[in-house]
Amino acid sequence: MKQKILIVDDDIRLREMLRMILENRGYGVIEAGDGYQAVTSVKISEPDLIIMDVMMPVMDGLEAVKEIRLFSKCPVIMLTAKGEDYDQVNGFEVGADDYIIKPFTPMVLAARVAARLKSSVETNNNDLTFGRVVINKRSREVLVDGIQVEFNRKEFELLLYMAENYGISLSRDQILENVWGYDYLGTESTVDTHINRLRKKLADCNNCIKTVRGYGYKFEVSYEEQKYI
Repeated sequence: MKQKILIVDDDIRLREMLRMILENRGYGVIEAGDGYQAVTSVKISEPDLIIMDVMMPVMDGLEAVKEIRLFSKCPVIMLTAKGEDYDQVNGFEVGADDYIIKPFTPMVLAARVAARLKSSVETNNNDLTFGRVVINKRSREVLVDGIQVEFNRKEFELLLYMAENYGISLSRDQILENVWGYDYLGTESTVDTHINRLRKKLADCNNCIKTVRGYGYKFEVSYEEQKYI
């Protein structure tokens, strides 16, 4: 069956554009014009992913996500023209999983949707499998070619955070905030140091951690490794 995506936005033209982008990539699409409709639609239709605008009438996107999180863990990508840090923080605090700033390109949106859906499917299980690397969330074990590799607590949390954001370029600031916390006083070099440690421990599978020049890092299995999945 097609994976269902709920688009929530009061701009009809934007919904039509998103529908076209997503249907061309094989997804089923459901639409809602405000947050209240979105909450009702999630209960009835049980989508696999929600693309949620923030500024809407009746009920805005943040309030809608709060309501949805009371009964659903469906991944939510916030879609908004607001780009200030506090808006993004508010989105994550109410339960959003990702954030895309308008304007955006269709390729970026499609990549975020695919990555979030992949992560959502895999996190329903304890094992996350990426080529020859297997991460077990419950036991906090990492297997490389079937052999257990030891990671300390912070190394494991960093690897898991990147893996759960598969295919998404993560800035050093994002990694620091999500793995070390907002109140951490360290610098971005902390991320680089831990990434180097991960790569050494992953040995010849370390090409799944890619450097995004001038920005940060991305977790993604290369084409050659996909045959192992």
